[in-house]
Amino acid sequence: MSLGSEFKEFAMKGNVIDLAVGVVIGAAFGKIVASLVGDVVMPPLGLVIGNVNFSDLAVEIGHGAGGKPVLWKYGAFLQTIFEFLIIALVLFLIIKAINRLKRPPPAQAPDAPPPTRTEQLLQEIRDELAKR
Repeated sequence: MSLGSEFKEFAMKGNVIDLAVGVVIGAAFGKIVASLVGDVVMPPLGLVIGNVNFSDLAVEIGHGAGGKPVLWKYGAFLQTIFEFLIIALVLFLIIKAINRLKRPPPAQAPDAPPPTRTEQLLQEIRDELAKR
């Protein structure tokens, strides 16, 4: 079997194609979440905190060889943490929903068997004694 045919067989397996689709959708979802955090969540949060733009938060820790300031951009890091938390929450909810769909419905308890003849007689005796 030639290298080309082996690669074609490998690439056409269902798992590889599913993985490729998952990676592409994941990348697109990452962009959506980055926009959600950067454009929707962080501006109001920065306004509430005191008109702070998180992407601009940085501390100058020195100067580079060209005289440019070297910045420690902790605001961008905080924004990335928010993105991660949103992605983790969405994945948790999706997996929880999938697991709920996979779970078989709870089995109903079988009905109690009818009382035996002895139990019926004992109940009748009890009822007669209660009447007296």
